[in-house]
Amino acid sequence: MKFKILTVVALFFAVASFAQQPRAEYPRPQFERADWVNLNGEWSFTLDLADTGHERDFYNSKGFDSKIIVPFAPESKLSGIAHTEFINGVWYQRTIQIPAAWAEKSVKLNFGAVYYESEVYIDGKFVGRHYGGSDSFSFDITPFVADGKEHNLVVHAESDVRSEQLPGGKQSHRLNSYGCMYTRTTGIWQTVWMEAVDACGLERVQVMTDIDQNQIVVTPTFYGYAGGNRFVISVKDGDKVVAKADVVAAQGIPVVIPVKKPKLWSPESPFLYDVVYEVKNAAGQTVDKVDAYVGMRKIHIDGTKIYLNNKPYYQRLVLDQGFYPDGVWTAPSDAALKADIEMSMAAGFNGARLHQKVFEERFYYWADKLGYLVWGEMASWGKDSSSPVAARNFIGEWTNIVVRDRNHPALVTWTPFNEEWAETSNQMGRFLTDVYELTRKLDPSRPVNTVSGGLYVISDFCTSHSYQQDGAKLHTQLFDGEKFYQPQAPGKVHPNTINHLYYDGKVPYIIDEFGGIKCAEANPSEENAWGYGNAAPTKEDFYKRLESQVKAIIDHSDKICGFCYTQLTDVEQEQNGVYYFNRGNKYDMERVKAIFQMAAPGYEQ
Repeated sequence: MKFKILTVVALFFAVASFAQQPRAEYPRPQFERADWVNLNGEWSFTLDLADTGHERDFYNSKGFDSKIIVPFAPESKLSGIAHTEFINGVWYQRTIQIPAAWAEKSVKLNFGAVYYESEVYIDGKFVGRHYGGSDSFSFDITPFVADGKEHNLVVHAESDVRSEQLPGGKQSHRLNSYGCMYTRTTGIWQTVWMEAVDACGLERVQVMTDIDQNQIVVTPTFYGYAGGNRFVISVKDGDKVVAKADVVAAQGIPVVIPVKKPKLWSPESPFLYDVVYEVKNAAGQTVDKVDAYVGMRKIHIDGTKIYLNNKPYYQRLVLDQGFYPDGVWTAPSDAALKADIEMSMAAGFNGARLHQKVFEERFYYWADKLGYLVWGEMASWGKDSSSPVAARNFIGEWTNIVVRDRNHPALVTWTPFNEEWAETSNQMGRFLTDVYELTRKLDPSRPVNTVSGGLYVISDFCTSHSYQQDGAKLHTQLFDGEKFYQPQAPGKVHPNTINHLYYDGKVPYIIDEFGGIKCAEANPSEENAWGYGNAAPTKEDFYKRLESQVKAIIDHSDKICGFCYTQLTDVEQEQNGVYYFNRGNKYDMERVKAIFQMAAPGYEQ
């Protein structure tokens, strides 16, 4: 009865919020402009299950028969559609009008994410196409629109997760959800917005913080060039400007900004400097202004430990899959993103491995604000890694993701793949190596955990998954006095896997999946509840099993520098979260917190 009440309450507030624009907040708070228009809300919509929309000139449509609430995917309840069977294609339509104040500016049409292949049309004219279901993208629509005139915007998206060409994450390849595979996401699932930008405005920055030399290094990319433009950077602590740079607006040239006695970012003290980026023309007028922030911190590896701000830091992570009962991949509100982090911290975790889903930028914002470590992961499951098309799709999308999120201080590790296993050719070893090298070049400031569990080919540290439910057996399994646990044992590796490595105890080692404990008492009505191993009969049994597993890992803190527990919440039929799927309390969270925060010898507590 408790579940039903909570769910009804949640849906009531979700429906009530539609009286206002859904997800009205600016979607990119680390790179925010004042002149923007949120396009979330009601669009006309149609399913295109047979993928015949082009033949029927849907790109010219002035309106479809159904309505959908953007940015919620049509599989979700919040969209108003709730069609959970396979969807080959979808079409969206609405009108847009460019504010008169945007005259002489470029107009960017931005998408947080659209799954998977998308096309954009304005007044029946093709604007652009994008491949990728998790990365953000933008089109310059200036040639297609006129100030003050109403225009017809149509968006088409196609998806075929069963093709094995697309990175789909935990989207089910069967008709229904099963095991650890869940409801699919098709089409628009993050915020859509327009903004006005000067033709020579700031496209993006890469920010590197150097706490050893007390400086911030900013490398800009501009949309265009104009003689005499300046690039001005102001670093602020509250209302006080503590550092400033004023340089020629030169493409790709690093700007070094000394910061006296910098305040460092950490989970214990998540201090953020406000930053203002300005592009000024030869007359000294500001033609582009971006509000941002930066957290000064350092993450690095030394021997078998991972260091934060030059001190060994024990990572107590939780697996977070970012699914919502009513929104699927899309959080019902910005407050829900913040609440998930606060729930996790209340359970004793200092961070999360964001599992098989690329989380939206607002989540990273709250992680930065609250002091919450995160591992950024690609939705890598579902593709055939031996396919050149699948590899090309993956690499293009992953590149955009790393570039988008690399400035967030909370993000401390990249994990492009999950559980890639023994290969039957040399393709996988080459593919993993290429992605590792690409990631390091795009972002040299963070370690790369190339594959979470599974095939260990090249990586900055080693990770393993074990769902051994007996704590004493787990203790011995992890390290038996001579060797460390590796699921990809020598006898299981295909002979053609020439690049496979075995952990030698010389780099950091983390158990980044364990637990997954389901509890019969906590989920008594779930006949098809899925989890790892036999369910704990009672909540008391759950606490005892959990404590034995965490202690087994903590006891090896001289060799194992962190853990990631599966998982934060139940997800559909997978009933092994420390919270229910509707985010309700499942256990005594003070007891749970005390277990996950057991002291780790050799680390500051």
